[in-house]
Amino acid sequence: MIQAKVPRISALAEPNKCDMTVSQPAVAELQSPVLLPLPDPPLRNPDELMANFQHLTISGGALHLAKHFGNPATTLLGGDLYLAPVPPGDMTGIRYPDMLIAFDVDPEAYHRRNGYVISEQGKPPDFVLEIGSPSTGRVDVQEKRDDYAALGIPEYWRFDETGRSHGTRLAGDRLVDGVYQPITIEELAEDILQGHSRVLNLDLCWEQGQLKWYDPETGRHIATYDDQVARADRAEVRADEAEAELRTEREARTALEARVRELEAQLQHRDS
Repeated sequence: MIQAKVPRISALAEPNKCDMTVSQPAVAELQSPVLLPLPDPPLRNPDELMANFQHLTISGGALHLAKHFGNPATTLLGGDLYLAPVPPGDMTGIRYPDMLIAFDVDPEAYHRRNGYVISEQGKPPDFVLEIGSPSTGRVDVQEKRDDYAALGIPEYWRFDETGRSHGTRLAGDRLVDGVYQPITIEELAEDILQGHSRVLNLDLCWEQGQLKWYDPETGRHIATYDDQVARADRAEVRADEAEAELRTEREARTALEARVRELEAQLQHRDS
């Protein structure tokens, strides 16, 4: 990989000894590197449009994960931007994962840089996820697996809605002595696969073609927008049912009270 040459600003010429009022910047300050933003990755193929960080953000998965982890000043959830070991001069071969998660880093530096540079963040991301598509499936399983291991990323996960692009619907690898070892994936039911991420302390699940995240300590699902909409819809249905039941009870009570008054009137008429 070619390292970008960082331009240096040459020291200023020696000032006129007679002019003692002009202060000169320190040489170290003049020679500090200018961190220019990395270029945007190339546009995705049409079959990848549902397999990227933007889709994860729109669906709510990334935002709810960020809320779960907390510490926004040092916790980064990103994706669809370059991930490089050092500032690259040539973007050839530089990966841009669908999702990365890193703890104890500088998210602002990531956004300023328009990418994740390991030498500047001081560590690789803790977690990388690729979502399968026909155009990237083979690369996700082979070349990217080798590249992410070489970068020292502790966990590399792959999710495939159908299982046809990756050859499996859910897979994960954990870095052991510089080599990825497969993470155990359990089949909990016909439409549910699950594996545990140590670095996130979360269970990743393939459920009926969707990626789900669970907190193993509470057993609770980390919701997405779709989940919240469904929950709100269910709550609205329950509220409507409760209101209908209450209305029925009121009508029954009104009818009963009317019947009581009718019987009382009949008794009074008979007594008279």
